[in-house]
Parts: sequence; C-alpha cells; structure tokens
Amino acid sequence: MALDLLVLRGLGLGDLLTGLPALRALRRAFPGHRLVLAAPEAYRELLGGEADAWLDVRGPGPVPVTGCDVAVNLHGRGPESVAALRAAGPRLLISHTTGPPWNPAAHEVARWCDLLGRYGIPADPADLRLGAHEGGGPIVVHPGAAFPARRWPPERFADVAAALNAEGRPVVVTAGPGETDLARQVAGGLPVLTPTLTELAGLVRRARLVICGDTGVAHLAAAYGTPSVVLFGPTPPSLWGPPPGPHRVIWHGRAGDPHGRAPDPGLLEITVTEVLGAARDRLEVSVA
Repeated sequence: MALDLLVLRGLGLGDLLTGLPALRALRRAFPGHRLVLAAPEAYRELLGGEADAWLDVRGPGPVPVTGCDVAVNLHGRGPESVAALRAAGPRLLISHTTGPPWNPAAHEVARWCDLLGRYGIPADPADLRLGAHEGGGPIVVHPGAAFPARRWPPERFADVAAALNAEGRPVVVTAGPGETDLARQVAGGLPVLTPTLTELAGLVRRARLVICGDTGVAHLAAAYGTPSVVLFGPTPPSLWGPPPGPHRVIWHGRAGDPHGRAPDPGLLEITVTEVLGAARDRLEVSVA
C-alpha cells in the first residue's frame, strides 16, 4: 500500500499555479507515495492530474486526513496550516516552521522551490507550463480580480478593448463568478464569455493576447506561454509577476494592501495609452 504525501495549498487559482514547480518536485522526490493535494475542489477539473487524490480544502485547514507519511505546507507560514498538517500525524513535516525562515521579499514561485531545496528536494521554478500556446484565437480582456484594490477601472478596460477591436482585432471579455455585470460594463457590444475553468484555460491557450490585472488569468497565460499584458498594483510584480517570456508587466512602483476595498492609487496611475502601447507591442511579437 502506497504511503501518503499530503500537500496543502488551500488558496486561489493563481496560488495553485505558482505552486506547480514545488508540487511536481515533490512527486519526483517521493515516487512511491500517493500525492494527496488539499486545495479547492473548483480547480480539480483543470489540475486534477497533478495529484493522485484531491481533498476539497479552502484556507489553512482543517484537512480531513487521519494519517500520512509526509506532510508539506505550501499554504503559508501561519499556525493554522501548520496545526492542520500536524494533526495528520506525519513522520516528516516540511514547512517554514521546521525549515528556512520566511522571506517576505521572495517571489511566490521561488519561495516554495527554496523551501524544498532546504530539505534536499530540487525544484525548477521554470516548471510552470500546462501546455504550449496554440494561438489563433481572439484577444482576451479579463477585468475582474479577487479584490477591488487590484481592479483597474472598467471604463479604461472598455477603452482598450474598443480601440483594439476598432483596429480589426477580435476581442472577447471574460467574466469569472459574480463578474458578469463588470464584464458587460467593459464589453459594450463585444462578446462577454462566462466560461468554466477548463473553457477559460482553453480560451487563454488559444488567445492572441491576454490583458488583465494581477489575478489567476495572468497565471494561466504564463502556464501556456500566451502573450499577456498584466496590470500590477498594489502587489509588486517581483512577488507575483510572470516568468520571462512574451509578457509585459505594467507597474508604477507603489506597493499597498492587495485586499483593499478601492482601486490602488498606483494601479490608477496606469493609463489607457500605456496599456494600448504594451498590447500592440505584444501583438507584433506574437505575429512575428
């Protein structure tokens, strides 16, 4: 009977995608173990193949497991997630409480690779891909984000979408759960799509370009190598930005509260002209 390797990452889509290099490194390091991923069930349709079993866990726990051989905290450094994993009674707990100190300046991808490295488990931060970019699809504009602090004004997204469409480039506006009204504000007469996660991933994979804020869609673009323009604020791209590739990050250098209830002042400094310039540049690269 295989021993269980329990991994906790009860966070959002972008969080889970940035954790892929560490997750894959763990699978390689423990080939005789059954990898059990504790993460939100909503992401299983896209990422279920990254684990042998899936537990629907949102947040730091509790984790419904009565025993495991190895437990890995890819969730955070808080006491709740550590306690949730200790309760599973692992022989080995891999976490920042028993390993390296927490580095607040680390990029999210590198953070978890570095953690595993301290336990002798090599992880490649570039191992982020879900597949190859296919292209041939429309420009995808995604105006939503988990918190208002990270939402660029819809009227500015609307100006960008309308200008690119007027140049003869097909544009669609996508909406996540609860974002349909926001997407309609942006779209005008352009198509509004409310895809499932798998459909969204396919749309991003085929897109000529993705334009969005600091959200899960940006990480999907990175996962497929799809050209993107990502609007950052208030979180610095040095912490959550895309890897090297066909991506353009726009950030005005102001850090703040990513959970704020109003658009971040630094994000508001980004202009329509800047975004259009970056989008046209990325479109030229994708055609070349």
